[in-house]
Amino acid sequence: MRKAWIVAGAALGAGLSFVMVLVVGVYLVAGNLAGGTGGGPVALAKGSVPAAYQKLVQEWGNLCDAINPALLAAQLYQESGFNPQAQSHAAAQGIAQFIPGTWATHGIDANGDGTRDVWDPEDAIPSAASYDCDLAKYVKSAPGDPTENMLAAYNAGPDAVIRYGGVPPYTETQNYVQRITTLAESFAAPVTRVDPSEQAAAAISYAQEKLGTPYLWGGNGTADHGGRFDCSGLTKAAYETVGVELPRVANDQYNAGPHPRRDELMPGDLVFFSDDLTNSRAIRHVGIYVGGGYMINAPRPGAVIRFDPIDTPDYFGATRVTEDGAKALPTSV
Repeated sequence: MRKAWIVAGAALGAGLSFVMVLVVGVYLVAGNLAGGTGGGPVALAKGSVPAAYQKLVQEWGNLCDAINPALLAAQLYQESGFNPQAQSHAAAQGIAQFIPGTWATHGIDANGDGTRDVWDPEDAIPSAASYDCDLAKYVKSAPGDPTENMLAAYNAGPDAVIRYGGVPPYTETQNYVQRITTLAESFAAPVTRVDPSEQAAAAISYAQEKLGTPYLWGGNGTADHGGRFDCSGLTKAAYETVGVELPRVANDQYNAGPHPRRDELMPGDLVFFSDDLTNSRAIRHVGIYVGGGYMINAPRPGAVIRFDPIDTPDYFGATRVTEDGAKALPTSV
């Protein structure tokens, strides 16, 4: 269990003033950090892909120009949440959710063990990358962005992309393309400083009003929960006040935007903690950063919502929540 630090009464009062200064600073700094995201090679964000699959995703994500490791990771997360045993009602199977007919024609024996196994990530992840690249080749004559056309072909079929000369006018397909390209940003290591969130100040303000509220496992802050929260219930409710719908659990909230480094943290960033620093799916705690090395969080049963330091051995990383990033997350993984 994480060590907790309880703020004394006098320090708490000083802390609230400190927070308000930092919250105002979010908007002042925002104007100075606006800019492009930059280019360069795509590397995976720390721990965004489970360690068991990171090498495969990084290697096969560079198979062709239409994909990159972050995009491949976004597809795998969207399809299965990196669960190699996932199976859908439509008979899609494995970490990449191939249906049997597609696997029969596009599955490859990537690990050379003599078997094309849809349940084996060493075959399924390379097969997903290979399938993406095959689709990209098929629709390469279509005008528009090759990656978006590839994703559209994945969702609607390559013939539709060719027929419409790019992403077809299907709402489902257009949403899929937008969702995956946005989600890829949360799996990519940023190459420049990450722009601040405009919703951060209000989220902090909401969490600050809840200081002293007793913790409740599974608590959403609703009347039937006595207005109490657990860690991810608090962060979800805080961002809901500004119209950003986060997933319910902490390890999915990690994918709601890009990941600033520790020295780039700003008030309003979500900060995460885990006993496995190589795997975002193992994240077990989240708080809202307020500056100065502290967060507001609902720490554990028997405690209250309070300020705690973030610089502990189980600090995993941070996410700068974006509205588009939150919308891109799958409803269930």
